[in-house]
Amino acid sequence: MNRPIRKVAIIGSGVMGSRIACHFAGIGVHVLLLDIVPGSLTDTEKAKGLTLDNKQVRNRIVNDALQATLKSHPSTVYTKSVALNIQTGNTEDDMHLISECDWIIEVVVERLDIKQKVFESIEKHRKPGTLITSNTSGIPIHLMSEGRSEDFEQHFCGTHFFNPPRYLKLLEIIPAPKTKPEVIDFLMDYGSRFLGKTTVLCKDTPAFIANRVGVFGFMAIFKAMQQLGLNVDEVDSLTGTILGRPKSATFRTGDVIGLDTLVHVAKALPENVPNDEAKEIFKLPSFLEKMIANKWLGDKTGQGFYKKVKGPSNSPKGESQILTLDLNTMDYVPKQKTKFATIEAAKPIDDLAQRLNVLYNGQDKAGEFYRIIHQLLFAYVSHRLPEIADEIYKIDDALKAGFGWEMGAFESWDTLGVQKTLEQMKAANIAAAPWVEEMLAKGNGSFYKTESGQRKYYDVKTQSYLPIPGTGSLIVLEHLDEKVVWKNSTCKLYDIGDEVVALRWNTKMNTVGGEVLEGVQKSIAIAEEKYKGLVIANGGDNFSAGANVGLIFMFATDQDFEQLDFAIRQFQATTMRIRYSSIPVVIAPHGMTLGGGCEMCLHADAVQAAAETYIGLVEVGVGLIPGGGGSKEMAVRASERNIKEDIEVNYLQQLFINVGTAKVSTSAQEGFENFIFRPGYDSISINPDRRISDAKRKVLALYEAGYTQPTPRHDIKVQGRGGLGGLMSGIHGLWRGGYASDYDKLIAEKLAYVMCGGDLSTPTLVSEQYLLDLEREAFLSLCGQRKTLERIQNILQTGKPLRN
Repeated sequence: MNRPIRKVAIIGSGVMGSRIACHFAGIGVHVLLLDIVPGSLTDTEKAKGLTLDNKQVRNRIVNDALQATLKSHPSTVYTKSVALNIQTGNTEDDMHLISECDWIIEVVVERLDIKQKVFESIEKHRKPGTLITSNTSGIPIHLMSEGRSEDFEQHFCGTHFFNPPRYLKLLEIIPAPKTKPEVIDFLMDYGSRFLGKTTVLCKDTPAFIANRVGVFGFMAIFKAMQQLGLNVDEVDSLTGTILGRPKSATFRTGDVIGLDTLVHVAKALPENVPNDEAKEIFKLPSFLEKMIANKWLGDKTGQGFYKKVKGPSNSPKGESQILTLDLNTMDYVPKQKTKFATIEAAKPIDDLAQRLNVLYNGQDKAGEFYRIIHQLLFAYVSHRLPEIADEIYKIDDALKAGFGWEMGAFESWDTLGVQKTLEQMKAANIAAAPWVEEMLAKGNGSFYKTESGQRKYYDVKTQSYLPIPGTGSLIVLEHLDEKVVWKNSTCKLYDIGDEVVALRWNTKMNTVGGEVLEGVQKSIAIAEEKYKGLVIANGGDNFSAGANVGLIFMFATDQDFEQLDFAIRQFQATTMRIRYSSIPVVIAPHGMTLGGGCEMCLHADAVQAAAETYIGLVEVGVGLIPGGGGSKEMAVRASERNIKEDIEVNYLQQLFINVGTAKVSTSAQEGFENFIFRPGYDSISINPDRRISDAKRKVLALYEAGYTQPTPRHDIKVQGRGGLGGLMSGIHGLWRGGYASDYDKLIAEKLAYVMCGGDLSTPTLVSEQYLLDLEREAFLSLCGQRKTLERIQNILQTGKPLRN
C-alpha cells in the first residue's frame, strides 16, 4: 500500500513532543503540534490586558515549548528554517485539524487515563486509515487502545523515540494486539528510510528493550561501584569513551536523563516482572533514595550527581566549576582526578575491540570493575531471550541506537570470547541462560559471524546463523574484506557490486596523509580501468578530521619547504584528480568532515552526505588557509554566480567570511546554506547507514546518464583589486576594533588575496591552476610563521585551536 506521509500531528509539546516535531519538520514533513490550553494567565499576560480567550494565551504552552526546543543546545534541528514546517495550536480549538494528517503521535504525560482520553478525542476527528501511535516509554501498549474502534486498533501501535530524537537513532516499534502487519512493516521501513532511525521491533513487555537492559546496566554499575568502593568521578572515567560509550558516561548521563526517570523504571521493573532473576540488582541504593527525597534529580533541578556553582572570586574570569556528589557524605566536593593503570594502557589503542580486551583483563581495580559489569550484563541479556526479544541483534541494536554504545552486549561478549568469559562467569557464580552453553556445545563459538560480506546472527530457535533482516540493502565496508581489490597500509578499495568500487581509509580520526592521497589516486586509476565509478566513504565516527597537521608541523619546524611544497602539490593534484577523472566520483561523508576532508568533497562529482555531517574549511584555526584546493574552489564557486557584479561581490564576501572564520556547518542541511553542498548535485541520507548504498546509486545514475570527464577550467572570473579592496577594508576594521589579532589579520589578507585572484586591476578570467598556485604560495608562506607553528603545536597537544 502506498502511504505518503505529508502531514503529522503531534499531541503534546513537552520536551519529547517538540523534539519529535522538529525531527519530522527537519525531513520536510509538515507538522501540526498541539497542547492543552493554560488554566490561568501569567503576570505578563495580565499586564498586557489579555484574557484566557486570546489566541496567544490559548497557544502559550505549545509556543513556549517549541521556542525552548528551538533554542536548546545541542540544536534539536538541522537548520532553524525547519520551524517554518511546524504549525502550532491547542487541543480545544484545533483538534479538528488532525483530520488532515496522515500520522498522529501521542506524546502526553505518562498516565494511562490521560492517554485514553486523548485517544477518545483523536477518534472523533481522525480519518479512517490514519496511523495513530503512542510515544510511551513503558505503559503497556495493549491497554491504550481498549474500547476504540476496529479501524483505530488496526492502525495503532507504540513508537518509542529516544531523546533527543535528532541524535539518538533508536525507534522502538511495539505492535498492539490488533495492529495490522502492514502497518508495522510500513513504520519499520519509514523510520529507517525517512527518519534515519534504527527501527527495532519490540514485544509489549515492561520498558520494552532498550530501557529494560539499559537501566539494568546502570544498576549493575552502581552495584560494582559500591562493591569496589569507587566514587562518581572514577566510575565516569571508566564508563565513557574509553569503553565505547557516550562522553557523558554513567552519572552525567543520569543527570541528563533525570534521576526520577531512571528510578521510575528501576522501581517498576521488579513490580511488573516479578520473575526477573536479577530483580535484586534493581533495588535502589541508599544514595539514590536520598537524592530523590532531596529532589536532586539532575539537570532539571540544577543538581544531581554533579552541580555547577560559581567559582571562587580568585578564579579566572569568575568561571563556574563543576562539583561532584560524594555518595558517602552526600556533600558536593571538587572533581577528583582519577588514574588507573588499565586506563593508561588502553588509551593509546584506537580499535575498540582491542581496547575492550585490555580493559576487561586489567589487573587493577578498574579491570575488576569491567569484569563485574560485563559479566552481569552478559548474564542478563542472555536471560532476556525470548522474553523481550527473539533475536540477539535486536537487543544490541537497541543499546547502540538508544544509549549510544559503539558495541552491543552480545557483540562485546564475542569480542571478549564467549567460552572464556562464560567460564569466568561460572567461577563468579553468575549464571548465563542455558542456550548459551548449548550454542557452544554445537560448535558455534560466537553470536555473530560474517559470510560473503553478509553479517549473520545466531538464532536461538533454529540453532543456526541467519542473515540480519533489513541489512541486505546496506553496504558496510568493514564486512567486505573478501571483496578487497587493492590496499596499502591505511586504505582499502572494495568491489561493492554492479561494477562500482568504494575506498575507505583507517587512520587516527581518519586524517589524510601521503598514503591516503596515494589511495585516492590509485583507486581512481583502478576504477577508470575496470569499473563504472568510485565511492569514497569511511567508517568510525567521522569521515575525516582533515590533513595530518603533525606532518605539516614536522616539515615546517625543520624548515623543509621542499617537502612541504611537494605535500601541498600532492594534495592539490589529488583533489583535482577527483574533479577530473573519467569516471564519476561520489563522496559519502559523515560526522566531522573538516579541512582536507571538506576539500575532497568540494571536488567530487556529487556528495551523498549523512544528515549528521559537520563540515567546513577550518584551516584558519591552525594559522593556515585551505591548501588542498579549498581556497581555489571558493573562488570558483563565487565565479559561478552569473548575476550582477555587486551581488557577486557580496557572495564572495560571504564565502570569504565562512572560510576566514573557520565556520563549520552543524548538519548537512546547513552545509547547503553555507554553500559547501550544491543543490542539484549533492544529496542527504537521513540514515547514515544508507549513505554508501545511496552514493553507489548516485554513481550508477551518473554513469547511465553518460558521464563525461570534465575539462579543466580557464574561465573563472575573479574580482582582483575590486573585490580585494572590500575584503581588506573589512579585515582592517576588525583589526582596528580589536576583534582580530595581527596574525589573524595576516591570515585573512592571504586568504582574500587568493580568493580575489591576486592583485589584478580588473575582474579577469583565470584558470584553476593559476588559483592553485596562488593558494600554494600563500599556504607555504604561512607555514614559515612562528605563530602558525605555535597554533599547530597547540592543536597537537590539546586538540583545540590557539587564538593569538
